[in-house]
Amino acid sequence: MQPHRANGPPVRLQCRDRIDIDQVAILLDVDGTILDVAATPQGVVVPASLVRTLRELHARTNGALALISGRLIENLDRLFAPLKLPCVGGHGVEWRISELAPIQRRQAELSPRLKTQVAAAGTVDPRVIVEDKGTSLAVHYRMAPERGPLIRNKIAAILDRAPEEKLEMLCGKAVIEIKPPNFNKGVAVCELMKSAPFAQRIPLFVGDDVTDESVFAVMPALGGFGYSVGREMAGVAGTFGGPQDVRDWLAGLCDCGG
Repeated sequence: MQPHRANGPPVRLQCRDRIDIDQVAILLDVDGTILDVAATPQGVVVPASLVRTLRELHARTNGALALISGRLIENLDRLFAPLKLPCVGGHGVEWRISELAPIQRRQAELSPRLKTQVAAAGTVDPRVIVEDKGTSLAVHYRMAPERGPLIRNKIAAILDRAPEEKLEMLCGKAVIEIKPPNFNKGVAVCELMKSAPFAQRIPLFVGDDVTDESVFAVMPALGGFGYSVGREMAGVAGTFGGPQDVRDWLAGLCDCGG
């Protein structure tokens, strides 16, 4: 494995089997990737062993380990306490480069009118959860999967009636994300990789859902590589079976030093 060249195009890694901790930046989606998906966003379980693994890998990479999530950073801090890792939150609307660095945010907001309309659409079933993240909305229907097509149609109609909002709808695993199109995880990862301790390292990204596609798409330009979880996705080098496989692999990096 070679690091980025000082001049010329970055070097691409060809496999994940031998990882030099001194040369990589480990970038991890959260829900569905390192955590098993739960019926509600609040219902996820963070294994104590995972917290220990992330702490050790963060130290071994000299801080070049980050969570890349649709969750807001304050939520990630609660989940993984006492860790405060580098993070990209809210699908790229906010980021923190290190534990001691301030959280930086892009200027983006959804109108109260649109939020009210989406919340009303969610009342079609009490099992549907509308999560307001400020700069985006997440409509969760995992507890009512049969309502998925109806919810998607209702939200699509709301966005069609409000073209001035200039929003996009991303359909993930039993969740619909509504957000401005001018930011995403891929854009945020490109910015993250410009700053120490991530700069000059080779990014390794693991993700599982449609909102991770923007990160997979930028991996070639960054000289890195991505792996999906649970299914094959465009632009990935391979696939993990599930979150437990990812957790086992991360623990293995600690055990063998790469």
